Amino acid sequence: MAEGRHALGVFEQLSPRDAAIAQAHSQIAISYYFERDCERCVEAARRQLSAHPGYALTGRWLAAALGQLGRTEEARAAIEKSFAASPHEFEVYVRNRIPWMRPEDHEHMLDGLRKAGWQG
Repeated sequence: MAEGRHALGVFEQLSPRDAAIAQAHSQIAISYYFERDCERCVEAARRQLSAHPGYALTGRWLAAALGQLGRTEEARAAIEKSFAASPHEFEVYVRNRIPWMRPEDHEHMLDGLRKAGWQG
């Protein structure tokens, strides 16, 4: 996953104003979550959400990582903010496993969200 993060960094250097930068930053946060590095996921997700507040999908990964870390109050706030920003997208990506996500990765995300207080 480190290679993927490096490639996303190169993409950002080559095209810093590209509209897809928000998604690239989100993918970096997700990669840390999948590696079980929740501290780095939180850091990357917060940077992404600060730079691109309109890109709400990262909020669920922030919430899941905070849940895994036992930071329940922060996690609940992240869930509420993510859901409020885009309830439909939250429902689509959380309640339904998207086809390109491995079942074990989806379950790991759900586990973090449950630890965050999500009542799915």
